[in-house]
Amino acid sequence: MTEHAKYHHVSEVPGLVLGSARFADIGFDRHYHLDFHIGFVTEGIQRHRSKGESFLLGPGRIALMPPGEIHDGASEGGGAYTLKTFRLSQALIAGMTEEISGQPRELELTSVLLKDPRLVGNLRGLHEAMQQAVGPGSLAVQTQWITLLERLLRQSRAITPESIPGSLSALQWSRVRDYCFSHIDQRITLDDLAGLCGLGRFPFLKQFKRTIGMTPHAWLLRLRLERACGLLSRSGQPIVDVAHAVGFYDQSHFNRAFRQAFGVAPSRYRT
Repeated sequence: MTEHAKYHHVSEVPGLVLGSARFADIGFDRHYHLDFHIGFVTEGIQRHRSKGESFLLGPGRIALMPPGEIHDGASEGGGAYTLKTFRLSQALIAGMTEEISGQPRELELTSVLLKDPRLVGNLRGLHEAMQQAVGPGSLAVQTQWITLLERLLRQSRAITPESIPGSLSALQWSRVRDYCFSHIDQRITLDDLAGLCGLGRFPFLKQFKRTIGMTPHAWLLRLRLERACGLLSRSGQPIVDVAHAVGFYDQSHFNRAFRQAFGVAPSRYRT
C-alpha cells in the first residue's frame, strides 16, 4: 500500500510533474501511463515487471518507462521503499527530443534500466531543486535539466544528440558578458542568454562551454561572488543587502556559495 504520495506540477516546465511516494507491503498493481516516466528509488528496493521480465530498481539505478508500457511494482524483501519520478508529457518529451537532437522525430522509447549511481545522485538533486521557489527558472536548474535529460536519452539510445560545432563569436560572447554584468542583481535564465546569441538552449550550452571552459551557471556564479567581494571590501552594507545586490535570493544561499568559493563566510571576508 502507499504510505504517502505527493506530486508537484512544475509551472515553468509545462508537462512536467515530480512525484514522490513511499510504498510498503504490496506496492502497486499492473498499470500504464500516458506520459514518459523517469524513476529511481531513494530508500529500499523495488521489483517491477514489464514485458514478462522482472527487474530490481535499487540504489544507483534508473528506470525509464515509455507511455503505454504495462508494469507493476512491489517491495523486494518485504521492506518499504521510496520512489521518486519525473513524469514528462508526450508533448514535453517530443519538444526536448527535438531540442537535443536538432530535428523533429518520432521518439521510439522502450523500457530501460540504467545503472549509473552518479546520475541518480544528480537526478535526486535536480528533483529537490525543482521544488524550490526559484528552482525551475534558475540558470543552474535549467542547465542541469537539459544536460541530464540528454545523458538519459543518449544512454538509453533513444536519440543521438545533435553534434554542435564551433564556439561563440566575439560578438555573442560580448552580448552575454555585458548582459550578465548589467543584470547581475536579477534572475538570469538560460533562455535569456541563448536568445542574446540567436541560439537554442542546447547549442548555446555546448558553444558557451567550448568558448569559456565553464558552464554559463558556473561562470555567472563566479561573477556574482567576485562582485560580492568588492562590495564587502568597499562598503558597510549588511550582508543580506550584498547578497541581493549580486543576485542571490537569500542570505543562506549566498553564505554557502561564498564559503565554498573562498573558504570563509562573508562576515569573515570583510574583517
